[in-house]
Amino acid sequence: MNTFLKKLNAFFLAALVVSLFGCASTATKESTGEYIDDTVITTKVKAAIVNDATLKATEINVETYKGVVQLSGFVADPASVGRAATVASGVKGVKSVKNDIRMK
Repeated sequence: MNTFLKKLNAFFLAALVVSLFGCASTATKESTGEYIDDTVITTKVKAAIVNDATLKATEINVETYKGVVQLSGFVADPASVGRAATVASGVKGVKSVKNDIRMK
């Protein structure tokens, strides 16, 4: 019975170690927490763009990776390019903005 408990403890310890390191981030992969954080940031940036009267949200795509927001798409108004970056950078949690928006 004592060996059974030792094996059971070893199994749970191994499962704990694997689950902790399985959720860790690397240079090319986000952790689970970072993915959720980035999803929240993306949603907040999209909402900020929708709430801005001068921007057309359907023209602008938003992606986030480790807090860095990438804006892409095609807009008709040159002022919209800079305005979208300004709006995105004002969202809490955004570390930086890569603005790849182009003119039509």
